[in-house]
Amino acid sequence: MAFDDLLRRATALVRPGRRAVLGIAGSPGAGKSTLAERLVRELNGSGPDWVAHVPMDGFHLADVELDRLGRRDRKGAPDTFDAAGYAALLRRLREEPDGDETVYAPGFERVLEQPVAGAIAVPSAARLVVTEGNYLLLETGAWARVRPQLDEVWFCEVDEQERIRRLVARHEEFGKGHEEAVAWVLGTDQRNADLVARTRGRADLVVPVTALPAIRSGG
Repeated sequence: MAFDDLLRRATALVRPGRRAVLGIAGSPGAGKSTLAERLVRELNGSGPDWVAHVPMDGFHLADVELDRLGRRDRKGAPDTFDAAGYAALLRRLREEPDGDETVYAPGFERVLEQPVAGAIAVPSAARLVVTEGNYLLLETGAWARVRPQLDEVWFCEVDEQERIRRLVARHEEFGKGHEEAVAWVLGTDQRNADLVARTRGRADLVVPVTALPAIRSGG
């Protein structure tokens, strides 16, 4: 499998008269966001943008709400997201847009570690939406509403030690000291990674790291 094969498979999801939604799942640090960004960039090329990127991370609950719920110490776990809101947005994106309607989605600011409302614009011209996140294949609670809104889900797979190295580097980049970063990665992040790994068998395609030679780090 080569990256060009992924481009062809993603393009084939689009059918006349409807918008397609491709999901990319995987454990934290597996390269989901890097793959999604590269797919969008390569598919759009130098022409008009017809592919949009809408990450799941915009549906993180804000820290103030996590504090209220007593969940901030495990931020990133399934119940620290608005899963129902994410599923509802995916359903809206799948619907054929009327006229020039733009759909706005929340983004996530990594420096602030906070969601940002209305940060991503998906124009009616977008015929393919690429979304990525840890829990696209989870079957519990409101997460079960996500998979039916996705035409396909690809699962990113990477060597476990490389995945951990990436995560530690990411946490350090955004302000954690080395020991704090390692503790978070081996604690909270690892519990989430183990949960995500168990959903691998539900994916339509497992993407090996060998198909992604340009990827060095990512979500």
